[in-house]
Amino acid sequence: MKYLHTMVRVSDLDASLNFYCKLLGLEELRRKDSEAGRFTLVFLAAPGDEDAQVELTYNWDPEEYGEGRNFGHLAYQVEDIYALCQKLKDAGVTINRPPRDGHMAFVRSPDNISIELLQKGEPLAPKEPWASMQSVGHW
Repeated sequence: MKYLHTMVRVSDLDASLNFYCKLLGLEELRRKDSEAGRFTLVFLAAPGDEDAQVELTYNWDPEEYGEGRNFGHLAYQVEDIYALCQKLKDAGVTINRPPRDGHMAFVRSPDNISIELLQKGEPLAPKEPWASMQSVGHW
């Protein structure tokens, strides 16, 4: 058995690709448009890690998606959690659980998918503004 991917439904493909690719740094591996099924599938992965993929499913006919807290979250190991959180914050992304400990943070995609960010290796030394930043919402 081999893990293939996790699928999340997205309501705005462009906003989702901006978040996952431009902000988080994932790369688009392949895309499939189904005219008959009226959907687009986009497969993403972290650079050099094509074994852990996320499938974005965009249904062409508008649907209202609930938060689906039973889904849980996607988790990514990152080189510099402070730098990535700053990039996300500067782009208007809410840092729901700031990396106060230099190790873990949570953010949400445009469709409220919870994304966990984990510092690669040992935690970074606590630093401001993250050390004193309060959590916002839930993740």
